[in-house]
Amino acid sequence: MREKEQGEEREWICGKCGIKLESCKVQVSYMGSVFFIDLPKCPGCGMVLVTDEIASGKMAEAEQVLEDK
Repeated sequence: MREKEQGEEREWICGKCGIKLESCKVQVSYMGSVFFIDLPKCPGCGMVLVTDEIASGKMAEAEQVLEDK
């Protein structure tokens, strides 16, 4: 995935297809639980981008909650 800066907004481009990623609801599962969240996804190949911010923020918090149960 490549990142293009346009003003203050990020535009992610699929490194495989060269297509702009679109925000889509994607299914995420962890420890038997399934969630649907909006993430950037390539409309061509279906590759989903999980940024460092999301992985270390929202997803890490959700993992901790599930592991504490």
